[in-house]
Amino acid sequence: KITLTVNNRPDMTGAREVTVKPIAEEEILRYYNWVEDRRRYVDSVSGGKIGYLHIPDMDTFGLVRFMKMFYHQIRKEGLIIDVRYNGGGFVSTLILQRLRQELRAMGASRNFKEAPRGIYAHMITLTNEFSCSDGDYFPYFFREYKLGPLMGKRTWGGVVGIRGFPSLLDGGYCTVPEFSIYDLKGNWIMENVGVVPDMEVENLPERLVAGYDDQLLQALEYLNKKIKEEPHILPPRPAPPTPR
Repeated sequence: KITLTVNNRPDMTGAREVTVKPIAEEEILRYYNWVEDRRRYVDSVSGGKIGYLHIPDMDTFGLVRFMKMFYHQIRKEGLIIDVRYNGGGFVSTLILQRLRQELRAMGASRNFKEAPRGIYAHMITLTNEFSCSDGDYFPYFFREYKLGPLMGKRTWGGVVGIRGFPSLLDGGYCTVPEFSIYDLKGNWIMENVGVVPDMEVENLPERLVAGYDDQLLQALEYLNKKIKEEPHILPPRPAPPTPR
């Protein structure tokens, strides 16, 4: 812990001490800020109609982030699912199950407003060349299930799984290819190829440095247009039925 002496002026008179517990690194704070900046921007520009969520990996952290960001945006008319820089894992099927849950009716409770049981929004997924492993799987099957288009850059293309053993005497280990995937036509898929987006958009370095995320901007433009052409608005609760 560190004790800081703080004041609203450069003077010890009236100063107070504050004890601070520093963190080991600031990467996670910068990540949260990066995501929240984009969520707020999308919400502001779309007038609250479009949601945004980022899935950093397909492991425990990524699944928790999805659950936290998905359900409070489930009433949106559009949703941007960002899997850029996704480091892979094993939970893409769980997330896809949630996204595939079609909304066919709305529940009505006496004492509270029920959330929809599934999402009713237009969706788009953002990918880039740093999305790998289960980060390849997710956009591939997102498109296969016809949940929406893909935008960005071709994914990394590394879906052959390893487990990191046997271990060696010096503390190192060997990686042996163990798991892969092929489609129902009998063709190997994704490995060394990746997933090519439906709409290719590149974030140029000079634009990123200037503060522009062109992939996000294009996804936002696509959904705004889609919402105008095909509105997906949840119906209001009807009046109570008249007793017979």
